[in-house]
Amino acid sequence: MSLEDLALLEVLQRIDQHVVLTDNDNAMRQRMIDGALIEEGEYGLSLTAAGIELCKSLQHRLAADQQAAKITQQREDDAAGQQGTQVPQSHEEGVTAID
Repeated sequence: MSLEDLALLEVLQRIDQHVVLTDNDNAMRQRMIDGALIEEGEYGLSLTAAGIELCKSLQHRLAADQQAAKITQQREDDAAGQQGTQVPQSHEEGVTAID
């Protein structure tokens, strides 16, 4: 998942939890308002239906990426473990003389 998507997910989650955004979030905030992902109401910012769906989608992607990374790491660990336990064969084994 890209850093931009992670940043977007973080801001969407903060808005959903009614955490005050910082000045650094102003550009992202305006883009999300323009994209109809959030709206300003009398109680502050809130997610629109599109914002909720995007937040869910990003959460699923993050979870899938984390699961894929875990599986990849496990396979690499298993492969490294198997290589470490193999007994090296000598060059003489399996070699037949040709007369």
